[in-house]
Amino acid sequence: MPNFVNVEVTEGIAILVLTRAESANALSIQMLHEINNALERIQYDRSIRVVIVTGDGEKAFCAGADLKERKGMSEEEVRKTVALIGKTVDHFDTLSQPVIAAINGVAFGGGLELALACDIRMASNTAKIGLTETALGIIPGAGGTQRLPRLIGAGKAKELIYTARRLTADEAYAYGIVEHVVPSQQLIVEAKRLATEMANNAPLSLIQAKKAINQGMQTDIATALQIESLAYNHLLNTEDRLEGLRAFQEKRQPIYSGK
Repeated sequence: MPNFVNVEVTEGIAILVLTRAESANALSIQMLHEINNALERIQYDRSIRVVIVTGDGEKAFCAGADLKERKGMSEEEVRKTVALIGKTVDHFDTLSQPVIAAINGVAFGGGLELALACDIRMASNTAKIGLTETALGIIPGAGGTQRLPRLIGAGKAKELIYTARRLTADEAYAYGIVEHVVPSQQLIVEAKRLATEMANNAPLSLIQAKKAINQGMQTDIATALQIESLAYNHLLNTEDRLEGLRAFQEKRQPIYSGK
């Protein structure tokens, strides 16, 4: 049985590649389990400071659910598969480390929902994206109706979901769905460059910053400030905080250990 997920780790950066290029990297049940297993390993590997997720080839980042596989499913099997897709997408959101989605090609339906659960989205200039579910008689079911409005505002998100519109990379940038658009041949290079810029900083700080932002965005400002304070306090007794102070005083680059 072939593997549909490949993970390579170099200098603190894990690159997770979806490798079903012949099926537009659609989310089959096997691939979903492989993604979750990979993220579980990454979660507890403190040598990994930043994660990049991308698709194999140049045509597709992820085309969403595997509709060919779904044709033969019972209603109960469909419900279980939809729940598994939601769990997998959420796994990217709750992963401790920052995650960059390097969108190398089409990202429709669940593929875009996966990218929306990442911290930063960088798209190839040839990429196309969209929450296209209403054209198929369903709605986004893996967080798209919640994450897209939080990212770009309710009105714009409703328009895109109601119309099932497919956007070019430049249009997605104009909407604020992606943070970067780069030439396709430079996508992984630029994603690695951004990941390296993050990975040079204290890994525990990245973890707590992500936690403070993600949890704080879901609540009122007073509660959010308390969440930030708790996240800050987690770092006070760390070796990395002391190393950061020493490096600043000694005018050198800090060497962070993640402790």
